[in-house]
Amino acid sequence: MSAPTPEALSFGAGLVSSRTPSSPLARSERLARSPFVRRGGQWWLVTGSGSILATDPTFTGQLDRFAAAMAAADQTIADLRSQQDDPPTPHPGRQR
Repeated sequence: MSAPTPEALSFGAGLVSSRTPSSPLARSERLARSPFVRRGGQWWLVTGSGSILATDPTFTGQLDRFAAAMAAADQTIADLRSQQDDPPTPHPGRQR
């Protein structure tokens, strides 16, 4: 099995390869602004000169935890922005 090329891994967070748009395995997820990309459940270090599979379970576990923390932070920010966009709801019985 050959390693994916940097081009195959550089689709960015949440984008899908044009070769197989409906395949969930085609999804690549870049970790923040780092050179690490998760593809098919595996972490890869992607550079201009090639890619290396990360195999150390302690290290990949840390990458998983960081990715989960980033996703939770992104969701919190999205929720806060959504609340700011919603008009205030009137409170019956309250006088100002």
